Amino acid sequence: MRFLKPYQLFLNTMKETKGKRGRLLGLDVGDKYVGIAVSDPANQVASPLSVLVRTKTNVDLMASDFNLLISKFSLKGFVVGVPFDRQRVHSEAVLVKTFIDDLSRTEKLEGLQFTYWNECFTSKNVELLLKDLDINPVQSKTMLDKFAAVGILQGYLDFVNRKMKQEDKEELAK
Repeated sequence: MRFLKPYQLFLNTMKETKGKRGRLLGLDVGDKYVGIAVSDPANQVASPLSVLVRTKTNVDLMASDFNLLISKFSLKGFVVGVPFDRQRVHSEAVLVKTFIDDLSRTEKLEGLQFTYWNECFTSKNVELLLKDLDINPVQSKTMLDKFAAVGILQGYLDFVNRKMKQEDKEELAK
């Protein structure tokens, strides 16, 4: 796995391979679950996909699951949510980076690219949306994780698509 800056990951994803553009997977990494969202083929919209159970002993199995998703969705990379705070290092940020390091060590995701994206408040925003719904706690937790991943990926997609449009406008103005 190789880290790229956010916009570079998007540019690499937009390159066509065998007539297809690549898609992206958004990850909301927690201590027990990893919420997953996937982009549409045009990399405009994020949709919830699933939740994987996370333990210290199943990283190899998770890497295999990600490989299946890579094949199924023609994935080019991961957008991994991480809480950014300029004042201090979040324990959640260490947890996320350790998870990515563990995935890399499996060597099952060679050639895959990833970037980090600020996930501050994504779970909180989803909690606010779900709080008035009458959903059992287990369903609520999986929905929270999936939709937090959607928030991470959609925030990233909105940013990079805006940046690309801005660059196109500047190129036309020349």
